[in-house]
Amino acid sequence: MVFFSMYSLETWLSSPTIIAHSCPKYYLNGFRRLRQPMLLDRLIHCRTYFSESTLYITKPDKPPVFMQKIILLSLTTLAFPTLGQVPSLDAWEVHDMDRPQPRMVTPGESTSSPAPSDAMVLFDGTNFDHWTHANGTPVNWHLGDGYMEVKPGTGIIKTKRSFGDIQLHIEWATPNSGEGQDSGNSGIYLMSTYEVQVLNSFDNETYPDGQAASLYGQYPPLVNASRPPLEWQSYDIIFRRPHFEENGSLKQPARATVFHNGVLVQDHVILTGPTGHQSRPPYKAHEDSLPLFLQDHNEPTRFRNIWIRDLESDM
Repeated sequence: MVFFSMYSLETWLSSPTIIAHSCPKYYLNGFRRLRQPMLLDRLIHCRTYFSESTLYITKPDKPPVFMQKIILLSLTTLAFPTLGQVPSLDAWEVHDMDRPQPRMVTPGESTSSPAPSDAMVLFDGTNFDHWTHANGTPVNWHLGDGYMEVKPGTGIIKTKRSFGDIQLHIEWATPNSGEGQDSGNSGIYLMSTYEVQVLNSFDNETYPDGQAASLYGQYPPLVNASRPPLEWQSYDIIFRRPHFEENGSLKQPARATVFHNGVLVQDHVILTGPTGHQSRPPYKAHEDSLPLFLQDHNEPTRFRNIWIRDLESDM
């Protein structure tokens, strides 16, 4: 099933011309059914949000009583400019080993990408000036020849500056040791909350929603574009932060697009919420900008050439 931008849908449903049925469940055959005059109840200034494959619509004056649950059945033929990759999670438990493994793709040779003129270089291989540990102390990771390496047990590091909508380039390499989740495990946490997994996924099988380039616990990559351990790899990430109402409810979910070694692996995915441990927790309101952090998962994973572009001003 294909979904659409919730922002576009909410704007569309909030139009004074929109009429929606007042029964608890109404099965749709595309958007046009909502405009039929036989439908009963006007939902002007309604609020909408997703939970997996379900759309909820509530009136602010009667939130729990008037909740509508509309199962979207026939939207695959609709053309919206903000369509993204949002596969259903209904069939899969978190870290389900029965979930299909992404097929292998051999990436091209190029990995490194110089920073553009409007980017902020977070790490150029020479110092930790833009980073601290979570408690604000100086970074105690190893600084090598043009790279940083996780020093197991020292804890995460985070950027001193906070970000919301971003374009991020980061290069990384895993050690040639361990297996499964114990082979070069680390993570890139966007807004300190939403993880893109770092892992050796070259001939190293694990649960698909936890392999390299997965949105951890939610979506495996479209394909596995991993290089072998010890070789440098890259992520290019476009992230659009979530938006919240003043009362803390979700207005617009986060979205992520990820290229792994130049290969598209996450296509404008709508995140279900923050990264959780063996869970998919719901969204919880947070600040519009938060630090980026890199995970210490007790593996000596390396990072280099990290730069970021602030996209908030481009919206």
